[in-house]
Amino acid sequence: MTFPLIPENLLQKSDKILFIAHLALGDYTYLQNCFHAFAQAYPHLQVHLWVDEVRRTADAAEWPHLENYALYDWVDASACFAKVYRRTYSPALYRDSIAEAQREHYPLVVSLATLRPHLYAALARAVSPQGFVVGIKSRVPLLQPQHYLAYRKIDAALLPYSVDRANVQHISAVYAGWFRQLCGLEVAPAARLPFVDIPESWRLQARERLAAWGFAPRAGKLVFINPYAKTHKRCWPLERVAELIAAMQDRDGWRDACFVVNAVPQELAKARAVIAGYGLARAELFSAEENFFQLPALLAECELIISVETAVMHLANAVHVPVIALMRQKNPEWVPIDAARSTVITAQRRRDWVKAISVAEVMAALP
Repeated sequence: MTFPLIPENLLQKSDKILFIAHLALGDYTYLQNCFHAFAQAYPHLQVHLWVDEVRRTADAAEWPHLENYALYDWVDASACFAKVYRRTYSPALYRDSIAEAQREHYPLVVSLATLRPHLYAALARAVSPQGFVVGIKSRVPLLQPQHYLAYRKIDAALLPYSVDRANVQHISAVYAGWFRQLCGLEVAPAARLPFVDIPESWRLQARERLAAWGFAPRAGKLVFINPYAKTHKRCWPLERVAELIAAMQDRDGWRDACFVVNAVPQELAKARAVIAGYGLARAELFSAEENFFQLPALLAECELIISVETAVMHLANAVHVPVIALMRQKNPEWVPIDAARSTVITAQRRRDWVKAISVAEVMAALP
């Protein structure tokens, strides 16, 4: 296999490129650096982004939630993208988006999809029947030759990544490696650190919220705790959050601390009942229901962030606030990248979920 995958003369004569990806907030936290570096290296190219919704469904009741996915607020605020395809959450809108993309006649399409990459190879070719298509190619299962047929639709293949536990490569290095393969672009380690440009209006709203809670001005530190992730394996029980707050408020240096507990909208009622049941002082619930930037704006006001393995622990690095990250052993490539500001507590056994981490372990990790 030769690199770069995209011929330089094709990059120079093309006017636009489409990247296809199924993005979570954590993915974009690190991929955005690569997109920005690519846009700066090829300023004549319009960079378009297809955000594919893997939760796509025909159930109309799910559409409002999917339509307002917080990632879109962040992507839309970026000056990097000339166009973003974000209406892929229903079968009909997915078909409409394909037709819309076909009308663009993309000379270059790159799929960065790691889940079911054979399907995205077919999608990339459907979007651009005549263009140069690059996609991730995984090993073809013995009894699924249709994968091989899908991969025949692409012109060049990106190497997929696998975790080498003897020499773990951070996810930001994996993403940088993809762009090195694509066009020889070097994204230096210092340029891989996450960042988020928070509009001043959302910073002001965060300060007003803290004042309304009685947390500004305050005597002690402000601690943000996020126990929620997309899967139960990565969540931490709310009861343990309450026990942690009580334990911290009983320790010197944290007695006057104020706590913000992050809760996904569908869990707010339950979280409110659990937290209230412990009679905790200076503890409030929070959910970024209006806009993505509500979250990093509030994180930036904190002195400490405690989070399970989800986007919050990476955003903590982006806003330069110390973080205690609660993780399983399964995905060591996803540890927060800023080691100086990050303390990682890993569940002891490979099969353990995050809930196996005790309050005592978190207390022992407090600065």
